[in-house]
Parts: sequence; structure tokens; C-alpha cells
Amino acid sequence: MRYSGLTTKEAKRLRAGGGDAFGNSAERAISSGVGTPCRHCLKIVPKGDPFLIASHKPFESTQPYSEIGPIFLCANPCMAPSGVDAEVLTASPQYLLKAYSSDERIIYGTGAVTPAQDLEDYAMTLFERDDVAFVDVRSAVNNCWLARITGS
Repeated sequence: MRYSGLTTKEAKRLRAGGGDAFGNSAERAISSGVGTPCRHCLKIVPKGDPFLIASHKPFESTQPYSEIGPIFLCANPCMAPSGVDAEVLTASPQYLLKAYSSDERIIYGTGAVTPAQDLEDYAMTLFERDDVAFVDVRSAVNNCWLARITGS
């Protein structure tokens, strides 16, 4: 399994003042060190560091299942993860996982609030299905998009 967040290109665009999913410039804030998961490096923004708040649609298409919501992003450049680690997925006791088809449609019956320690097992179970292209991980509390999991 591979974890991914915002592309480096998208992170640079937002940092440079490019519009978010609603066309707005990102807001700036200072991290408390808790509850500020960067969607590019997939790490928690360190305490005292600046971060951006923007709306994001983690889908290519615009259709009823392409949800838009708030995300955080390190205000300073950060490195994209290697794909096998996502610190942001260790900060909460549970997450909401949803499987999607290749046309970016939710596959009904796959959405589940999942304990953090069972996240990878549940994702692997979802990838056993032929119709699953990717799994999105969201906050179980606020429904914010955190990361995408792909099978390879």
C-alpha cells in the first residue's frame, strides 16, 4: 500500500497564493503542534510553525461524490512522503475509510470508522475487491480528507 497527499505541484501552488477549491487564497495560522496534519508531507505541523488552511477537493472530476473540505498544509516547503509512511494516521484513535472506484465514485458499503491499529488491515481487505481503485482516509470526527491509499 502507498500513502499520498497533495502533490508537490499543488502544495507549491497553494503556498504561492493560488486559489483553493473555492478560488480563495489559503489562510495562515500557527500550529499548536496538535491537530494540524499537513496533507503534503503527511506529518503533524510542528508547534510554532506556520501552516495554511484551504479548501480541497481530492478528486479530478466534479461530480456528486467529489467532496470538498478543509485541509492544512505546512506554510514552508516540506517533503512529500515516501509513500509507505503517514504520520498523520497515527494522531487519532480512529479514522473514516471510504473506497472509491476508478471513476471516483464511492463504493457503497465500504465506508467505515476504523480504529487506527486496524487501518491497514481494513484497507487491504478493501483492495481485495476488483472494483476498488483507491481508499481515502478522513478524520472520523470532522470528516476532513487526510490521505489517499493506493494498492501499489
